[in-house]
Parts: sequence; C-alpha cells; structure tokens
Amino acid sequence: MSRNRETAGLLPGLAQPPEARRVYLSFDDGPDPRWTPRILDLLAQADVLATFFLVGRRALAQPALVRRIAAAGHALGNHTFSHRHPWTMAAPTARKEVRDGAAAVADLTGVAPRFFRPPHRRLRRCMLEEAMRGGQALALWDLSAVDWGPLGAARTIARRLAATQAGDIVLMHDGGQGINRPAELVEALPGFLADLGRRGLMPALLPEAAERHAPRA
Repeated sequence: MSRNRETAGLLPGLAQPPEARRVYLSFDDGPDPRWTPRILDLLAQADVLATFFLVGRRALAQPALVRRIAAAGHALGNHTFSHRHPWTMAAPTARKEVRDGAAAVADLTGVAPRFFRPPHRRLRRCMLEEAMRGGQALALWDLSAVDWGPLGAARTIARRLAATQAGDIVLMHDGGQGINRPAELVEALPGFLADLGRRGLMPALLPEAAERHAPRA
C-alpha cells in the first residue's frame, strides 16, 4: 500500500514521523499541594507526560508529591531553590540557588534534574555556568499560557494554548503562589489536551536540546 493510501483520512499531521509532531508541556513553580495533584490527574487521564520545574524549598515541603510526579513518568527540572529573581542576588548566592534547587530534586527522587529554567526567564551567566556544571541544560519555552495576573483567565489561556505548534515548548504553572492562576489553567487544560490529540500533536518529555530564546508569547 502506498504511503498516501496509508495516511489517507488520518488526523492532520499523522503523515509526519512522530518526532516531527511532538510538543513539550512544562509546568513551573510547584509542587503545589492543591493544584499539582489536579494537574497530574488531568495529564494521566489524557495519557500525557510533561516536565515539572520544581522550586526546591517547595519540593522539600512536599516530598510525597514530588515522588508522585516522578513515579508517573514525568520529568523533573530545576527552577532554583527559592524562586528569587536572578538579578537581585550576588553571584555566590545565585549559584547556590541553582545548586540547592538541583540537590532538592536529587535528594527526593534519587535522580538529578537534567534541565534548568531560571525564574522569570532572566538569564545570568553565573547561574547558567552552575547549571551546566551540574549536568543541566537550559530549557526555556516557545509559547506561554500566560496563566497568571489579570490576563490569566481560562478563556484567554485556552486561546493562547490553541496556538501551540509542533516542536513547541509550552509554559504553564502548577504553583499557586504569587500571581499565578492555576485554577484557571485547570479549567482550560482538558480542552487543550484534547485539541492536541485532534491535531495529531504528541506531548513528550523535553529533548536534550531544549534551549529557546525567542518565545512567541
């Protein structure tokens, strides 16, 4: 049977190899005892894996939840120890934030994180050097749900997520601290996951080459 016949009538994009249809979902600022379990349940229902960028001190406060994330097959990334703004610290403190964030993940799971994401997307050489020294690749994003602040309503989150394209790293938040609005994200997430399936896009764990510098949103 020809390739055209084999793929006729399939969902959009299914004629492409799987690696060309992947998208990479990520969640920052957790773990959160209220919202992370809700998100884990939704991901499990959709049979989807994601990468959770954990804040070290929050991880240490929720060890069972961290282990649940890992046991479900999700990847764990380093989002520093306390989520301080990278530009507000002296270099030794900034380096320690990276080391301690990674150590929290490793101590709780027995596996060192492979990715580092700086808070607020603020890059700083000393922190990137420390992450690389610890074997962590920089992982930013292509598309943000903007699930925070006054723009973080479920309807507008859904509209932004609908723009996800093959190859995108998508930023969302499971942590409910500060201005994040995970309740709105949870409302939008099931429809987003269903839409990915309809479009033939396949959520996957982050690849080794995950660095992104120019987000679309």
